[in-house]
Amino acid sequence: MKQFGAKIQSFFNSRLGFFVLAIALFWGKTYWAYQTKFNLGVAGSMQDFLLALNPIPTTLLLFGIALYMNGRKSYITMLIIDAITTTWLFANILYYREFSDFLTFTLIKGSGAVSNNLSKGILGILNPTDFLVFADVILLILLLSFKVIRMDIRPIKKRFAIGVSLLAALLFGANLSMAYSDRSGLLTRTFDNNYIVKYLGLNAYTVVDGVKTAKNSAVKANAKASDINSVLSYLNKNRTTPSVTYSGVAKGKNVFVIHLESLQQFIIDFKWDGQEVTPNLNKLYHDQNTLSFDNFYNQVGQGKTADAEMMLENSLFGLPEGSAMVTDGTSNTFQAVPAILDEQGYTTAAFHGDVPSFWNRDNTYKSWGYDYYFSKEYFSSGKNYDVGYGLKDKIFLKDSAKYIEQLPQPFYAKLITVTNHYPYTLDKANTSIKQTDTGDDTVDGYVQTAKYLDQAIGELMTWLKTSGLDKNSMLVLYGDHYGISGNHKKAVAKLLGEKTFNDFDNAQFQKVPFMIHMPGLKGGINHTYGGEIDVMPTLLNLLGVKNTGTVQFGSDLLAPNRNQTVAFRNGDFVTPTYTKVGSRYYMTQTGKEIEKLTAAQKEAVNQATNRVTTELSLSDKVITGDLLRFYKPSWFKPVDKKDYSYKLSNGLKQLKEAQEKKKTSVLMKNDGKSLADEYKTDAPELKTSEAESASSSESAAADESSSSSSRSSSSSAAK
Repeated sequence: MKQFGAKIQSFFNSRLGFFVLAIALFWGKTYWAYQTKFNLGVAGSMQDFLLALNPIPTTLLLFGIALYMNGRKSYITMLIIDAITTTWLFANILYYREFSDFLTFTLIKGSGAVSNNLSKGILGILNPTDFLVFADVILLILLLSFKVIRMDIRPIKKRFAIGVSLLAALLFGANLSMAYSDRSGLLTRTFDNNYIVKYLGLNAYTVVDGVKTAKNSAVKANAKASDINSVLSYLNKNRTTPSVTYSGVAKGKNVFVIHLESLQQFIIDFKWDGQEVTPNLNKLYHDQNTLSFDNFYNQVGQGKTADAEMMLENSLFGLPEGSAMVTDGTSNTFQAVPAILDEQGYTTAAFHGDVPSFWNRDNTYKSWGYDYYFSKEYFSSGKNYDVGYGLKDKIFLKDSAKYIEQLPQPFYAKLITVTNHYPYTLDKANTSIKQTDTGDDTVDGYVQTAKYLDQAIGELMTWLKTSGLDKNSMLVLYGDHYGISGNHKKAVAKLLGEKTFNDFDNAQFQKVPFMIHMPGLKGGINHTYGGEIDVMPTLLNLLGVKNTGTVQFGSDLLAPNRNQTVAFRNGDFVTPTYTKVGSRYYMTQTGKEIEKLTAAQKEAVNQATNRVTTELSLSDKVITGDLLRFYKPSWFKPVDKKDYSYKLSNGLKQLKEAQEKKKTSVLMKNDGKSLADEYKTDAPELKTSEAESASSSESAAADESSSSSSRSSSSSAAK
């Protein structure tokens, strides 16, 4: 035993032994922090394995730098690297606790929001156990100081140090490969920093963020104030005069923007198993007070939902790669709908039952000027409340009512549903229609989640009527992107009762619902061709907000003689006459492929192609160069991101103060009596919670009764 102990002592007294000990301790505390300090959403054995593996490659690489040095320098360098990376871990623990996200270089060097927000309540943020991340550094210093472990000043062969670096690179390559097999497009289509940390680790995330920041900074640094002139010149030449008939018809009305996750146009009026899949939306679609658009297309790229939001609230296209909300949402200047309506006296709020960091919403919404962002921490939690990407729609919308009624009117409220999200799975208790029978698992579950979403919308509509909000509100409902991709052609053909489903059919399959509903609105089904890029100018005109001199690539959908070329992110397009898919052209009304273009057809498709490529290019230029920082029209007040905080305590305090100041909220107008309890839902999870609560109350009452009886008996005996 003594010999074994001596061998261990001898091993740790060597440079290699100290290196292994330092690596092991750093791995242990990092893995502990992942599990206890962050909420990374690890699910499944592969993700568990990667979470345990990912600290090792970068730690080997960083600590391995010390092996290239001799004597004491090697030990000191190792301790310095340990201390620096530990401090970074510690800082992220604090920031994550406050904002449910990780630090970025943009945040650090940008507005000062990090230091401002953290310094305001550092003692309130700190948890004593946070300091445990420094335990390994202190332990190593003490072991060396008291010579429990002695420094080995013998040189290490350079080939050994190189071998450690190569091992680190090999392990990282394996880590990255496994991560991509579990989450394709992890780095190219980043939508949540939690995913990068979960799969690759905090140190790797830091490098990814650093590279991304440097790349974006270089582009922005080279941008000039004059660059915006070419954008304004094109827009001014091609600007469409908005509809006079509909201008200002919704002035002063509340606005609800309801995000129908992955909902496609084909589902409207679609029947399966003898049932309408979306009866509530169908009724709304055909209502005489609803403007419905049957040729409205999603125009998203890799950013999917994030691209849809960017277009809806900025009339700017998403980027060709990744998500503009993630890469540029924190640092860029925007002139978005919330900020514009704020100057019109509106209260603006976004609602989403998932973590605030998803798609970088917690930072982007500040850049867009949202007064409030009600994310996951604002809502109830319970058994089976969540489904994949946040709260189930029925629970989410019911819970949102208590905040909606507190918003000073008029307000602009965006509600993002999530249940109808790939892979379209729903528990049996919430299923009210059987799956379709195409044999494709992805396709066949779609009607079940779509019907659930429709039921949730029906419950919301009922409450809006109960609360009286239906009378003075405009509802805008839109599908954000396709739900079933072109990879399921055979199944989609069977679902739609068609013999084939080709590339042209898939282009038309990109239609999503778009409806605008308001009492007294002159409605009907509008056949104009348009897309998400056109929503912002359409809404602003309806609200009577002047829309001249804006940097927007869409046009009012209700304007006469508008250009009806719908651009897709990959350069394809649809017009009422022609559809372009790759290098092929089709007649839009018949779907017949044009084998050889006539001179007139060639001129028409060339004009459409030039328009599409120009607008995509100029929109990209605006975002990547942050060109709106150079454009300061007199009608727009720039957003100051430091004015916003979406933390629960701050949000509730701000909401209370705003109500007292304006006294226009539904709650204040109802003499402080809440109407949220009038919201009716059949969500089984809430019924279960109520039953358990009632059972608990009955049990407590029984215990109290028993206790009282016992006390009475004791009292009688004492007498």
